[in-house]
Amino acid sequence: MAKKNYDTLSKDIVKYVGGTKNIISLVHCATRLRFKVKDHDCVDKENLSQLEGVITVLDSGGQIQVVIGNHVSDVYEAVFKNTDLKQENQEAQPEEGTKKNLLNTFMDTISGIFAPVLGAMSGAGMLKALLILCTTFGGLTADMGTYRILYAAADGVFTFIPVFLAFTAAKKFKANEFVAVGIAAALVYPDLTAAYSAGEALTFLKIPVVLVSYTSSVIPIIIAVYALSKLEKVLKKIVPAVCKTFLTPLVSLAVMVPATYLLIGPIADTAGKLLASGYTGLVALNPVIAGGLLGLIWPAAVMFGVHWGFVPIVMNNIAEYGRDTLFTITGPNNMAQAGATLGVFLKTKDKAVKEIAGPAALSAVLAGITEPAIYGVTLRFKRPFFIGAVFSGIAGAIVAAAGTGAPTLLGTSILTLPGYIGVGFVGFLIACAIAYFGSAIVTYFFGYSDNMLPKPKQDAASSESVTREEKAGAVKGKITDAEIAAPVSGKVILLSDVKDEAFSGGALGQGIAVIPEDGKVCAPCDGIVSVMYPTGHAIGITSDTGAEILIHIGMDTVTLDGKGFDIKVKEGQRVRMGELLVVADLAQIKEAGLDITTPVIIANTEEYLEVRPFKQESVRQGERLLACIGK
Repeated sequence: MAKKNYDTLSKDIVKYVGGTKNIISLVHCATRLRFKVKDHDCVDKENLSQLEGVITVLDSGGQIQVVIGNHVSDVYEAVFKNTDLKQENQEAQPEEGTKKNLLNTFMDTISGIFAPVLGAMSGAGMLKALLILCTTFGGLTADMGTYRILYAAADGVFTFIPVFLAFTAAKKFKANEFVAVGIAAALVYPDLTAAYSAGEALTFLKIPVVLVSYTSSVIPIIIAVYALSKLEKVLKKIVPAVCKTFLTPLVSLAVMVPATYLLIGPIADTAGKLLASGYTGLVALNPVIAGGLLGLIWPAAVMFGVHWGFVPIVMNNIAEYGRDTLFTITGPNNMAQAGATLGVFLKTKDKAVKEIAGPAALSAVLAGITEPAIYGVTLRFKRPFFIGAVFSGIAGAIVAAAGTGAPTLLGTSILTLPGYIGVGFVGFLIACAIAYFGSAIVTYFFGYSDNMLPKPKQDAASSESVTREEKAGAVKGKITDAEIAAPVSGKVILLSDVKDEAFSGGALGQGIAVIPEDGKVCAPCDGIVSVMYPTGHAIGITSDTGAEILIHIGMDTVTLDGKGFDIKVKEGQRVRMGELLVVADLAQIKEAGLDITTPVIIANTEEYLEVRPFKQESVRQGERLLACIGK
């Protein structure tokens, strides 16, 4: 998407989410805008999902998730630039009218805390992978200054991750961000870190302190900040206003840091170890079955946007064992969905499908970003998605059996493969290759056909003329509710904005107008060509439901006397929706100094209770354009 379109897209997204007054908070992950809203019923998911630049919309985990793809950060920034929504203190608004449950609350909390730092974590993980590649092939050694500085850049993010999470958790729990960061800094303070490494016995007010390692930990600081938010609420009520500025942080630090060292930290550390050992025990029980099941269900986890909810387990695995296997087992899913998308790309002859599948397959295999592939291609045609899921399960079983792990948080792609060098690396490569090529081959031969495309194909009967009796029957048939599709792709404008009084005043009937992107004008419904002007500039169609539709290509184009119009049908011919009617040379029309705006009019408007355009700023040929409500 061109950068200039982010402004329009951001405004439309906020509008269809219900406006800024319906938004409690907004964060983004690698591919999605994640809205927490007051009232889910105020969200227009239908129009939201039809916006150009939006891949799909999910109502999952208590959030409205708008899947954008690789440009999500640009759209995120544009939202705050072009609306009165503020990035600061978004959670300060009370949540009203939302349905709460344990899963929604958990997913909303996890995504709100981790999503803002995932970019930094992913970048640091990739930098670690590149350093492993450089040391493996002899470009750098661990004692070189260059390596040490770059390794500090990569490992620093994970070593001091409690500081990052303290800030985001404080925003989520509405605590003082800098006091929260102060607590995290105390947990990774060099003197106490050294005391843990040396096995010192410390006490606080003669109470023994159980020292644990807080570097790279995630659970202790999150719980500590949550407790801080509750403490601050109490302090705000009892601390005098005159000294609140310094006394509240003073008491908060003096209470929370010892409380974390004495109680919260040891308990959270134990919980984290149990979580990590529980997962590894499950995999160790039967790695093939466990890995296969994880790989099989992972595409669904990505589809519903809950996959980042597993980040705490991954971070605990790394902190406890120095490596993670969960994201390693599920990693080949990226390759499986990339391969399935490649299979569609190679098989299809449809230009529009190729334009979507090509970049999506490349993004998945190079960057590990699978949402465009899943929502734009594999899930759309269903069979490729399930083929990818099966090969993801097969690959997961292989990876689990090989015991592959990664020392850092990594997304699986070609560029991050060096990060998996170590135990089980060969097995991981084999699994990724099977997932990628297996999904591509099976999808190519058995998983996709252009017959799956929703656009109906013209049959022999559609090109035959109908009798006068058939035509008269269609014209005089019972008027029923109908949806009229767009005959052309382009920008949608109101009929009142058309620069011709006959159309803008509604004298010819109600409808809408499209400024076309190309000259292919197609049937907006099943019906009969009731009028075909010899000049080709206008077509009348009587739909099978009784709507009399007039498509007028451009303004005053009758003066061209047919020049620039290639007529494909004749009067009295039955047509199917999507069948080509006329090909107009838009460049020639513009060169003649004429407006190419194309009104789509319901000529028998008076026979309907209402003719209502669908709310949209642009439309693709074949998408819904008008709703005709019968009396």
